[in-house]
Amino acid sequence: MKKIVLFVFVFCLFLSCSKKENKVENVEKAFYYWKSNDNYGSLISAQISKAKVKKIYFKLFEVDYIETMGNFPYEKNKPSEYDFRDLDSLTIVPTVFIKNEIFQYNTEKSLDKLADNIVFLVDKYYKGSDQSEIQIDCDWTKSTKDKYFYLLKKIKEFSKKEISCTLRLYPYKYPDIMGVPPVDKAMLMCYNLIKPLSNKDKNSILDLAELKSYLNERRSYPLHLDVALPVFYWTQWYQNNRFSGLLNINSADIAGFTKEVKPMWYEVTKDTTYNYNSYFKKGNQIKCEEVSVATINEAISIIKKNVELDKNTTISLFHLDDSTFKKYSNEEISSFYSSFSK
Repeated sequence: MKKIVLFVFVFCLFLSCSKKENKVENVEKAFYYWKSNDNYGSLISAQISKAKVKKIYFKLFEVDYIETMGNFPYEKNKPSEYDFRDLDSLTIVPTVFIKNEIFQYNTEKSLDKLADNIVFLVDKYYKGSDQSEIQIDCDWTKSTKDKYFYLLKKIKEFSKKEISCTLRLYPYKYPDIMGVPPVDKAMLMCYNLIKPLSNKDKNSILDLAELKSYLNERRSYPLHLDVALPVFYWTQWYQNNRFSGLLNINSADIAGFTKEVKPMWYEVTKDTTYNYNSYFKKGNQIKCEEVSVATINEAISIIKKNVELDKNTTISLFHLDDSTFKKYSNEEISSFYSSFSK
């Protein structure tokens, strides 16, 4: 009888422990830098220094395909030593975005060449002595996973470096359908859960109900996982209820010439020219998608409860921009990292 009682006690203790949040002992603070043909500037350098950020995932270029050229790089960007001169012990991770559509046009032979070209360009655009990792970003699908995974293996083979990749929530939840990429580690991207124009009442950057639908139970993934969270915003502009484009402005920027009609949605109250290049006509509709500090903190709590993380984990914020530090204070930025170790 005593043995039965002891067993029940141990089982209940194990069950209660398994429901606790996943605490990370050592958080490596990181940012994504996704802008093209632009420089950091002293303000950004000062801010990430204050936040003690030690790693930047720096997008070097993107890869697309057209029939006349085959696979080709575009949106090329080269890190400048001048931008990083005041930052000590900063690791730059060369990052390459690959459009998923290219795989329908490629064979293993052409993917061999693409892998070789990617490694060549990474070495050309960034020759940092600390370059031990390359990250590949791609929204692969069930139909393209075999070719994408083949490309990842070849990049690993040619570069002889650690290879990481981004991991969206659907392939994270359904590895039996989407496969597990042949990389050293993956970055779990906890944002952009909804297509921007698909649901006008939801925040496409980070919707907590959508996040919970993927992170609805505690799971262990076969790879080491790092985590990326959103600290960006964008605004959808509508004229006569028709989408006109995305703008890099927030609700504070439009406060003087709009009125809020419902959550996230504003109506232009007077004809206004903004920043000399955007003309808003009275009656235009504007949807401001922003992520509050409270929403990010709730997302962190959901992740800690349901994602098995290692003791040493990189937490990266997307993305590094002047507007990031206008929206969030240095203390708030720092708290997004430290929350994972509390």
